[in-house]
Amino acid sequence: MDRNKIIKQHYWKLAIVSMGIALVCCLLAYTLKHATEWLEITALEWIFNTNIWLFLLFPSIGITAIYFLRKWLFHNRKNKGLTEIFKTLDDRKDHLPLFKIPSHYINGFLTVVFGGSTGVEVSTVVATASIGNAVYEKEFAAKMYKRELICAGVTAGVAVLFGSPFAGWLFAMEVIARKVSKTLVLACTTAAVVAGTFVYFFDNRPFFTYVIQDWYTAALPFFIVLSVLCGLLSIYFTLLVTRIKTFFSRINNNFIRVNLGALIVGSLIFCFPLLYGDSYHGLKELIHTAMTGGELSFGILLVIALLKPLAASLTLGAGGDGGVFAPSIVAGALLGLGFAIGCNTYFGTDLVLFNFALAGAAATLSASIYAPFTALFLVCGLVSNGFELFIPILIVSFVAKYAAQKILPYNAYTYDQFLAKRRVVG
Repeated sequence: MDRNKIIKQHYWKLAIVSMGIALVCCLLAYTLKHATEWLEITALEWIFNTNIWLFLLFPSIGITAIYFLRKWLFHNRKNKGLTEIFKTLDDRKDHLPLFKIPSHYINGFLTVVFGGSTGVEVSTVVATASIGNAVYEKEFAAKMYKRELICAGVTAGVAVLFGSPFAGWLFAMEVIARKVSKTLVLACTTAAVVAGTFVYFFDNRPFFTYVIQDWYTAALPFFIVLSVLCGLLSIYFTLLVTRIKTFFSRINNNFIRVNLGALIVGSLIFCFPLLYGDSYHGLKELIHTAMTGGELSFGILLVIALLKPLAASLTLGAGGDGGVFAPSIVAGALLGLGFAIGCNTYFGTDLVLFNFALAGAAATLSASIYAPFTALFLVCGLVSNGFELFIPILIVSFVAKYAAQKILPYNAYTYDQFLAKRRVVG
């Protein structure tokens, strides 16, 4: 058979298999996203109506449940987030076992519903990557395309979580694949089309119901200053995650390790309920207050922006499932909102609060995962006319990323690998 025909056949088979993976991953992401969101809000309302002291206990309940599930159901095999995917892609003989799908799905759900201050994004990414890897292992027609099938699953999962097929495509290419090829583009584009169709018919509501107001070139210096601050915030988050994980790994007593972090998280939530779960609900309420002319405290916003990474790091250190995605978005948005309020209050500026909240979210996410294009399209997709802010968000995403990279050349997904190598060499 002619070589070109063989290549075309492989491409068609890859596209068809990618479509099947994408559809399964869309269903997984959709159910996890909405089940978690509904139960998280229900739990919050129930605690407020019953006894707010329950905030102290809920994270312990969730993380303890995860501990026993890992011990009895998943045979003490731990989840390690995106580093699991990187290891699999770097070693063709290494694979993501099937238990990673229910493990990350259930553990991510329990972590957030019971108040663990992370999000289901990383849980979804690893679970969908595991689906792609499982198809690869089944020796289907696209057996040679391991990286492509994993990235197809990730593309669909992220696309459904944020309602942005292109953001899912960029995340898979920028963060997971870390390279570009014809087959990668084919697999991820096919998955993005399937996910985009799914989102259009089943989940097409924007994250924020508000629209972007005009922005002015005179605000650009303020956007740049904010982006540098967001870069510093991401470094603070990275160091917290790695240091706190290291600290908890040295605690041999399982009861102390699980409950120490969970009780501290519960105490933080008791003082600041906005820290509960992924905090998207609280962020939306603050944005609503800002957009309707309500008063917001500059100081409180900055305090919560610093506490969100701490609560997320403690959750992960204690054994919760998740990553830096949701905490980066929320902490960055709060920093941007507080920054704009501070400038308007103390320097007499007239900065648009919503615009700076979105810019802060994009800048911090970009600096945390070193993926400026993903952050750009993801945040712009959170609002119906989000691309009105394309230029300032593009600028802050790149400035924050390079500012963070200049100070700390490793992000939250690679810094632990760097520390491990340094210990070996030392």
